[in-house]
Amino acid sequence: MQRSDQRESEQSVDDLLSGVNRESDEATQAERAASSGGGRLSGLFSPRVFLAALLLSIGGLLVGGAIPIVGFIGRFVGIAAAGFVLGLVGSKRRYTEVVLAGAIAAGLAFVLSTLFAVFAPFAVQLLADYGVAIAGVGAASGGLAGLVGHYFGRDLRAGLTEEL
Repeated sequence: MQRSDQRESEQSVDDLLSGVNRESDEATQAERAASSGGGRLSGLFSPRVFLAALLLSIGGLLVGGAIPIVGFIGRFVGIAAAGFVLGLVGSKRRYTEVVLAGAIAAGLAFVLSTLFAVFAPFAVQLLADYGVAIAGVGAASGGLAGLVGHYFGRDLRAGLTEEL
């Protein structure tokens, strides 16, 4: 007959050994993933998702900008809507892709709208002097709109898929 403290020590040794086995299995799986090209960094950025986000952001920007009364603000609402849709339908967090796509779309839109909204020789001089600042403001605003939209899309998805 075994004493109770001896049984507890045997159980704790068994628990310790099973933990070591799990850690070595996880390390082996991580080494396999790294050697097959699927390392830790492979999940951070997806070119396909980025391209989809960029196309949706440009589409949202064009549709939002086409609304007569709120055209300028509508651009950012369109970019946020694109991020929202990607957050709602996607199973993974894709903040990097959505923010980058929104920033590129809005930065280009700011530069192009400046170029075509002002008399051509003056617009070229204006862009030569302040083009980086104009593109920077557009990129920051578009990236923020995409971020907010994606956040709320992910939040709604989490609320819809959570069990009550």
